[in-house]
Amino acid sequence: MANVMSMDEISLKAARSNIDFSSVDWNSVNPPPGEDFGIISDDDDILNEEGSLEFDAGFGSIIVVDNLPVVPKEKFEKLEGVVRKIYSQIGVIKENGLWMPVEEDTGKTKGYCFIEYNTPQEAELAKEKTNGYKLDKAHIFVVNMFEEIDKFMKVPDEWAPPEIKAYEPGENLQHWLTDEKGRDQFVIRSGSDTEVLWNDARQVKADPVYKRPFWTESFVQWSPLGTYLATVHRQGAAVWGGASTFNRLMRYAHPQVKLIDFSPGEKYLVTYSSHEPSNPRDTHRVVLNIFDVRTGKVMRDFKGSADEFAIGGTGGFTGVSWPVFKWGGGKEDKYFARMGKNVISVYETETFSLIDKKSIKVENVMDFSWSPTEPKFALFVPELGGGNQPARVSLFQIPGKEELRQKNLFSVSDCKMYWQSNGEYLAVKVDRYTKTKKSTYTGFELFRIKERDIPIEVFELDNKNDKVFAFAWEPKGHRFAVIHGDNPRPDVSFYSVKGDKVLKLTTLKQKQANTLFWSPTGRFIILAGLKGFNGQLEFYNVDELETMATAEHFMATDIEWDPTGRYVATSVTSVHEMENGFNIWSFNGKLLYRILKDHFFQFLWRPRPPSFLSPEKEEEIFKNLKKYSKKYDVQDQDISVLLSEQDREKRKQLKDDWERWVNQWKKNHEEQKMERQMLRDGEASDIEEEYEAKEVEVEEVLEVTEEVILDA
Repeated sequence: MANVMSMDEISLKAARSNIDFSSVDWNSVNPPPGEDFGIISDDDDILNEEGSLEFDAGFGSIIVVDNLPVVPKEKFEKLEGVVRKIYSQIGVIKENGLWMPVEEDTGKTKGYCFIEYNTPQEAELAKEKTNGYKLDKAHIFVVNMFEEIDKFMKVPDEWAPPEIKAYEPGENLQHWLTDEKGRDQFVIRSGSDTEVLWNDARQVKADPVYKRPFWTESFVQWSPLGTYLATVHRQGAAVWGGASTFNRLMRYAHPQVKLIDFSPGEKYLVTYSSHEPSNPRDTHRVVLNIFDVRTGKVMRDFKGSADEFAIGGTGGFTGVSWPVFKWGGGKEDKYFARMGKNVISVYETETFSLIDKKSIKVENVMDFSWSPTEPKFALFVPELGGGNQPARVSLFQIPGKEELRQKNLFSVSDCKMYWQSNGEYLAVKVDRYTKTKKSTYTGFELFRIKERDIPIEVFELDNKNDKVFAFAWEPKGHRFAVIHGDNPRPDVSFYSVKGDKVLKLTTLKQKQANTLFWSPTGRFIILAGLKGFNGQLEFYNVDELETMATAEHFMATDIEWDPTGRYVATSVTSVHEMENGFNIWSFNGKLLYRILKDHFFQFLWRPRPPSFLSPEKEEEIFKNLKKYSKKYDVQDQDISVLLSEQDREKRKQLKDDWERWVNQWKKNHEEQKMERQMLRDGEASDIEEEYEAKEVEVEEVLEVTEEVILDA
C-alpha cells in the first residue's frame, strides 16, 4: 500500500509546490488500479455484486426497441430512417449506434433494434419517452435498457428457494434519546473528518461519539426527526443511524447526486442530480428520484430539462429551484407538490400520482407554501393585465382542492408568506407601490386559520415606510418579531396576536441586528447581526421584555438553537479563513465553551422527535417542576463539586509546577556560585546592598603622536 499522508501534510506539500486545491478537478483524480491509499471504501460490496461491473459500465447507454414492423430489405432504409428520426430527437445517437438485425435467409428485419446514445441519461430518457410509443395501430414500441435484458437472460431455468438469513436485531435508532444526562448530539464537518459529539454543557465540553474521515463527499444532513444521518457520494446517498456506532442502514443509487431532501415524517427521500447535455445548445438534464427510506425502493422518478424545474423554491443548481417538491400534510407524508407554469401539481404518496390525475390550474402563480400541520397550502398570484386584475393570496384544502379563502391585493410589488409552526396563523408580508410608483411601503395580512371563516386582519408598522429586514413567528406561540427601519441600526418590534387584534408589545430602538432566531420552545430570541455586523448577539427574554445578555462571536456565519431550547451554537465556517470553529452558549447568553477547527464546514444539531406527552401532562410537569427538579439539582451540585475539585487539582498542579521550577532555579543558582564569585574578584556575597560604590579615576593613554620640529 502507498504511504498514507495526513491532510495537513498534503496541504503543506501543495503549498510548497504552488498548487491551489480550489482549482483541482477532483472528479478527474483516480488512484492506480487496486490502490485505495488507506481510505476504506463503503462500496466494495457493490463492486463485487453479481460478479463483474464491466457489463453495467459498458452498456448503460444502449436501449432495445421491440415491436418494430417486420419489413423486407427493400424497405429497410425507410424503416431505419423513421426510427432514427424518432430517437435522434431525444439525444445524440453514436456513429453506427443504430443496429437493426435481419434474417439471414430472407433479409427481413426481426422486429427489434438496438440504439446506443452518448450517455446513459439520454438512453434512460429515450426509454421513458418512447416506451408505449404508437407507430401505427399494429406497432406499439416496447423499450428496455439493454442491461435489463441481460439480467432477464441470467434468470435460472429452475427455481431455487432463497437463502433465509437468521434474524439479527439492529441497534435501537432512538436509543440516543435515552441518554441519562439528557444531552443532545450534533454533527460537525472540518477538513476531511465528520464527527458526531454529545453537548456535555454541564462538564463544559463536547464529548466525542463517532468520528470518520471521508464519510461524505459534499455534506451531511440529519433527517427531520433525528433518526438518520444522510451522506452524499458520487454513486448516490446513504443513511446511517444509531447512538454511537452509526451503521449504514440503506443506500440510494443515484449517480452524481447533488442535493437531498427528507419528507417531514422521514418516510421518503428526494434526490436530485443535474447532467450536462451532449448538445451544448440544450439545457441541463435533471433527474429526481423519490425513495422509500426504509426499503431503498424508487417510488417515483421525474426527468426532464432544467427549465421544467426552474419555477419556485429558494435556490439550487443550474437554475433549478430547491426544493423542487414541497411536502404537506404534517408528519404523515401524504402529499407533496411542485409548482409549474400556471399550475400546481399535487401528488399523493399512496400511488405517487396526481390527485384526480390532474394539476390545479392557477394562471401566473408565483409561489405557494404548505401549512406545517395540515394538508392546506397558500398561494400567491401577482397582478395581471397591467393592474386590471389584482394580485391575490388564496388558501386551498387538499385533497378536495377547494379554495377556503381568498384575499385580493392591489398595487403589489412583492409578497412573502410566513406560517406559524402550529399552522394557526399565516402572515403575508405585502410590499405595495405608492401612488407615484417611485417607492414602496410594507403592510401585513394576518390569516387566523383556526377561527371560523378564517378572518383576515390588516395591520401596518408605526411607520409604514420602514423597510422590513426580517420577520419570524415564535414557535408554537402567538408572538412574532420584525426587524425594520434603516441600516445600520434598525429597530426590532414584538407583536402578539392572542386577542382579537394585533397588539404591539415593545420596540427596541437602533439594534445591530439583521436576523432573528427564536428558541424552538418560544419565549427567548437572539437578535443577531451577521455578515456586515460581524457577529453581534443579543439574548432577549420576550416574556419579561428584557435583555439577558449581549455578546459577540466575531465573523459568525451561522446560528442554531439545540432542539430543547437550552443551548445555542454559533459558528464561523470556511467562508472566512480565520477563527473557524464554533461556540456553545446557554439560552441566556453565557459562553460555555469554544472549539476551534481549521477548514470548518458544518454544524448541525440532531433533531428530536415530538414528545409523546399530552399537553395536559406537559402542563402538569411544568406546574410540579420544583418536585422533579430536586433530582437534577442534586446532580448539578455533584457536578459542581466535581468541577470545583478539578479546578483545585489544576491550581495545585500549577502550584507544584511553579515550586518545581523555583527549586530547579535555586539549584542552578547554587551551582553557579563560584563562577559568580570569580566574576566579582573574589567577593562572596550576592546581595548588591552590601557593596559600597566608589568613584575611581583612571588615567588611560589613548594615543601618542610624535612630531619633529626643524629649526628655521
